[in-house]
Formats: sequence, C-alpha cells, structure tokens
Amino acid sequence: MSDCPLRILLLEGRPADAELVEHELKRARFPAVTRVVDTSDAFAHALREFAPDVVLSDHSLAQFNAVAALRLLRATCPTVPLIVVAGALDERAAVETLKAGAEDFILKTNLGRLRPAIDAALAVRRPLDKLSPRQVEVLRLVAQGHPTREIARRLELSVKTIETHRAEAMKRLGIHDVAGLVRYAVRVGLVSPEA
Repeated sequence: MSDCPLRILLLEGRPADAELVEHELKRARFPAVTRVVDTSDAFAHALREFAPDVVLSDHSLAQFNAVAALRLLRATCPTVPLIVVAGALDERAAVETLKAGAEDFILKTNLGRLRPAIDAALAVRRPLDKLSPRQVEVLRLVAQGHPTREIARRLELSVKTIETHRAEAMKRLGIHDVAGLVRYAVRVGLVSPEA
C-alpha cells in the first residue's frame, strides 16, 4: 500500500458508530482520511467531491440503505468497493447487499475484520491500474456480453484493435479466457451481477 492515506467514505447515521469505525481504523494503524455522511444527497456529493477509495456503509439508514448506495456508487465510481458495516446480522439483508455487489458484510461487533476486508477489496482491484482507459472500456463491454464486432462499431475502432485491447487486458490481468474476464469485471464492479 502507498504512504498516501486512503479516502474512506463512511455512510453512517449514528455518530457514535461512526466514531467506533474511525477508532478501529486508527487502532489498526490504517492510514485513512474519513468523511461521514448520512443522507443520499450528502453521499452523492461526497462521491463526486471526496472521491473515495473505499465506502463503508451501514446497512440501513432512515431514508437510504446499502443497496441504494451501491446503485449510486456503481453509476458514479464503479470500481470503488463498498463494505457493509452493520449492527446486527440480517441474513436476508446480507445476501441482498452481497448480490447487489457489496464487497463484504462486517458486524460492528467484529470491527477487527475491517482492515483485512479493506486490504482484500483494494488488492483485487489493483490490477485495474495496469489497464489503459480504453482497455477498461473494452473489458466492460466484453463483460456486458457485447460481441467484438459490436464493440468495434460502438467505439469506432477495427475488430482487430478490439481483439488486441482484449488480449492485452487479459495478459495484464493474468486471465486466460473470456469467462474469467467476465467474472473479474463483476467482482470489481465494472458490470453489475445482473448484467
């Protein structure tokens, strides 16, 4: 990890719980700058202005929940991981948020898992830094199921150029088949699991 502190956006409606999470980050000697928000508008604004590296979200706030936060996050910053930090285990809610693309589900009574979960979420996304913006765009379109010719038409490039971008992305990611590319794209949030 670099020496620069991570920007962690904390979606939390209870100030005491936000303090608990921030305390755990400090206890784990996690270099982080945090911003706490508790509404959908503040969350949307922070995504644009604060540009978080990681989002930690309570499962359910008064008017906003982790699934809605995930939708907004995927539309704005698709590869930023969201980890749910909840007060109680609601199995239905945990399954729903994980299916929607949450990276992990951590109970507030087990915040010792927070640092390893953040480290793992960032590690799986680190290979994206090796890709050019065009390669990421091709990866996203391939993972959405578009044929090579259609991708070439959309991006106004030749079929051969698209094949070259796809092959180079596979090489840089260490993935050997299109199915692996699709799984990786879903895993890091480039496409939704429903796509």
